[in-house]
Amino acid sequence: IMAYCLMGNHYHLFVKTPLANLDRCMRHINGIYTQRYNKLRKTDGSLFRGRYQSILVEADAYGLQLSRYIHRNPVETKRALVEKLEDYPWSSYPAYLNKVSNPDWLQRDLIFDLLGAKQRYMAYARYVESGTDAETESFYSKTRQAAILGKELFIEQIKEEHDEKKHLIDRYQGNFPSIEKIIVTVAEDFDVDIQEIRQSRRGRGSRNIPRWVALYLCRELSQATLSRISGEFGLTHISGVSQAVYKLQRYRDKNALIDKSVKRLYQCLTP
Repeated sequence: IMAYCLMGNHYHLFVKTPLANLDRCMRHINGIYTQRYNKLRKTDGSLFRGRYQSILVEADAYGLQLSRYIHRNPVETKRALVEKLEDYPWSSYPAYLNKVSNPDWLQRDLIFDLLGAKQRYMAYARYVESGTDAETESFYSKTRQAAILGKELFIEQIKEEHDEKKHLIDRYQGNFPSIEKIIVTVAEDFDVDIQEIRQSRRGRGSRNIPRWVALYLCRELSQATLSRISGEFGLTHISGVSQAVYKLQRYRDKNALIDKSVKRLYQCLTP
């Protein structure tokens, strides 16, 4: 994640992924976030407007401008949400100015490298305050936006490579492990019955680490939907997958052997 901004009914993300998994990622973000929000507010239904729109960006050429466009959203509305952009807490802009601690998952280096200034925090603030450039403004103001933001040569290269990339992506996706394979592999590694992984243990505070590991690996490695994973593990709601993953993470933080086992299984299932 290189930049983000959460608005009233939508959000902007500037992300980079080495896999063709953006759709799966966005489905997880929108689905889980909406569930948690509805549970907290005791509401129901969709939270964000429409389906997300993705644009492939030539980051070296337009990354700096794009980050500025995202960060300026709170003051580019009909009525500005804040007087000073740095006071808007629901974006990565305060972190870019070093006003708040930078989270490990926010990658600022590319933007700062493109800026090429010694006093990067002050320089970036001046850059953002100078306003959105005409080219970026024109691109995002169109009713039907293009799928690619980049120079002509970059766009042509992407179009030419599309068929080859699609072939490679399809071939790679075919190597994702199935739910059944993950369950069998985890059962063998922990020396437990498959049924013990598929069925939850009764009682508050019950611990079933192999089941948690299998759920985690299914969510991370398989191409199955959360609904499918929930059904295979006998869960009544897809939120049960995230709950199991959360329990496992807490346990991994305290137990180095379990953490090592999870990493080994991850590598075993992704040769």
